[in-house]
Amino acid sequence: MAKDPSGRKVLRARLGRAAAAAAAAGLLCALAGCEGGQEGDRAGDGRAVVVAPGKPGEKARTLTPEQAAREQPDDSPNAADRAYVTGMIAHHRQALTMTSLAPSRASADGVKRLADRIAAAQQPEIGSMERWLARHPAPSPGAGGHDHGASAPAGGGSGGHDHASMPGMATEQQLKELEAARGADFDRLFLTLMTAHHEGALKMAGEALAGGNNVAVEELANDVIATQTAEIHRMRAMG
Repeated sequence: MAKDPSGRKVLRARLGRAAAAAAAAGLLCALAGCEGGQEGDRAGDGRAVVVAPGKPGEKARTLTPEQAAREQPDDSPNAADRAYVTGMIAHHRQALTMTSLAPSRASADGVKRLADRIAAAQQPEIGSMERWLARHPAPSPGAGGHDHGASAPAGGGSGGHDHASMPGMATEQQLKELEAARGADFDRLFLTLMTAHHEGALKMAGEALAGGNNVAVEELANDVIATQTAEIHRMRAMG
């Protein structure tokens, strides 16, 4: 969960690597001829160079374009990244199923507004994750390719994974009860199920940060943690 101290250490470490990747991308932009460079961006022979800031107490280094490219962090997606994105798509879709019931069944305006916010946030994320999967298909089993190390986390899953076993997912019976509920009964059940759903999403995001390697997936997991932690606090206050 997000409150676990070791989880915070993982989060800080992964954020640091994401920042490093972003910085490297900026350096490569300069190498490619982006405008705004200064005279110090070129060596005495006229070749483009990159000044890489050193660690605290260390001097900056001057790199050739080839050296800078080699030092760019490798954020190739691994099995944990793909499992998280695949699982989170299904996780988000169930949230949308639940939120779609609120307009006609909820009695509290706050519950209706919350459902609207959840749907507005998670629908675009599904599209982003589907596009990510299209850009990063899993290596074919017979191709001899590597999936860069990490195994899939238990909460994610792909292929024939049983999405119902993912953390926080409501059961079919619970969804039927939610669909049948009205008024204050719906409000209470919706808040209970959605809080558990969000808590499961935090667990999955933590697994992705611990085992994944792709910067875009790390950013998604961090966004999920920030957004859904705030929504959990809001739902607990409403319950």
